[in-house]
Amino acid sequence: MEDYSNKLKQLEPLVATSGVSRRDFIQLAMMTGLSVTAAGSMFSKAVAAGTPKKGGTFRMGMEGGSATDSLDPRTYADSVMIAASLAVYNGMVEFDNAGNPTGELLESWEAKPGAVEWIFNVRQGIKFSNGKTLDADDILYSIGIHRSGDTKSPAKGILAQIANIKAISPSQIAITLSGGNADFPVIMGDYHLVVVPNGFTDWENPIGTGGYTLASFEPGVRLVFKNRGDYWKEGRANFDTVELLNIQDVAARTAALQSGQVDAVNRLDARTVDLMKRNKDLNILRTKGTGNRFCFVSRVTSPGFSNKDLRLALKWGIDREKIIESVYSGYAVPGNDHTLDAYNPYYNTDMPQRKYDPDKAAYHFKKSGLNGEITLSTSEGAWGSAVDCAQLYQESMAKAGITLNVKKESADGYWSNVWLKEPFCAVYWARRLSADQTFTQVYGSGSDWNDSDWRVPAFDKLVEAARVELDEEKRKAQYFECQEMIAEDGGMVCFGITDYLDGYSSKVMGTQAHARYDMNDLRIAEKGWFA
Repeated sequence: MEDYSNKLKQLEPLVATSGVSRRDFIQLAMMTGLSVTAAGSMFSKAVAAGTPKKGGTFRMGMEGGSATDSLDPRTYADSVMIAASLAVYNGMVEFDNAGNPTGELLESWEAKPGAVEWIFNVRQGIKFSNGKTLDADDILYSIGIHRSGDTKSPAKGILAQIANIKAISPSQIAITLSGGNADFPVIMGDYHLVVVPNGFTDWENPIGTGGYTLASFEPGVRLVFKNRGDYWKEGRANFDTVELLNIQDVAARTAALQSGQVDAVNRLDARTVDLMKRNKDLNILRTKGTGNRFCFVSRVTSPGFSNKDLRLALKWGIDREKIIESVYSGYAVPGNDHTLDAYNPYYNTDMPQRKYDPDKAAYHFKKSGLNGEITLSTSEGAWGSAVDCAQLYQESMAKAGITLNVKKESADGYWSNVWLKEPFCAVYWARRLSADQTFTQVYGSGSDWNDSDWRVPAFDKLVEAARVELDEEKRKAQYFECQEMIAEDGGMVCFGITDYLDGYSSKVMGTQAHARYDMNDLRIAEKGWFA
């Protein structure tokens, strides 16, 4: 007989977060033997739990921080600072749970035919934490810091398409692009593009329009935020205090959640998730197939790695399925050596999934004419299980007769000292919601975050052509070709795309899956509350 009591347990929190109807809830409850009166009472309690409540200290334990962290949005590279940023600042464009762009500080927008000229409306009546009222000049400045000539901002590449930007009035800005881009509002939702007051530079004392203000900050250790008390988004910023702890070790994060030391954690170990699901005091949230893209990336301009056959040997020599089963207990899907996933409408469904083939790896390695070992830099600072993945990679390469030396780097400062510097290293990429943003930021010649240093004019031209192509079939064919170029010629070995696995205390509400990032788009501090 079907276990309706278990289904009821799963349904109850959905009432709080997703609006399950009273009729459906009561019908299911009666199947467990409850009376209509008892079922109705349970539904009422669930509805009450779904109404945001104010108060309490919300403690988050997260992987993805570093001793070099800063609240300067031009420096963000991992989850801790993105989550911290979205507590203090607001973005220009937000995304709904399905990944569609919606208005945040840019309330609405429209494009003229051709999608070259855009008008964005600035939300009115919003105040920064220092009392200043938001206006168009604040938006222009917040975009401009990512575009100036000497900036190291990762957003510089994706904003290079802006040919002209100006304020029409205090409540409107006009942006003219160098070419049409129907996905431009998605670009404006990049997490680096948060809004600060015009002229602001004091990143140690951030001023934003978010629901919280910074109380203290120990980079790589802990951030504490206090509620502003006058947040403009109804039903959000409900906690009195938010504490964000950098807990890099997954076992330590898990133990902190299980013991009640924290209320929420990110990036659970897939190997322990099934056991944790049995704990009634915990809520394990899985977002399937839209998680981090785990990669080993070679810089194609580095000695040895400039050889295409060596790069192909690296791609054929990794046992993706073994890593997924051994390290992620099946909570992942194989990557195909680029960072687009199967949920993207332009994902190349015609391109065969590359599988482990030690004979092909050996063939290409021999053809490369190179000898000696290959060194792969990796660290828990890249992601929690990066070293485990690298060691399995080492084993599969050995079966092809190729010596892969795994060099374990310090977790502190990994993204500053190793990434973009070492010739071959572990990298993860979060999901980008548009193909254009993915290709521009990860592989575009103008991007400072092009970590493979694979800069190909023909690829750039293909991306530019697809950006303005209004015929969906033609655009799809162009994006298909982009993926083939990256997978065949680029320096990225993208071997797996994980599920997002969040862990929460059962008292935390607002814990919905999101199409972009984990922890409700890394906004759980803003969106959550205690039941």
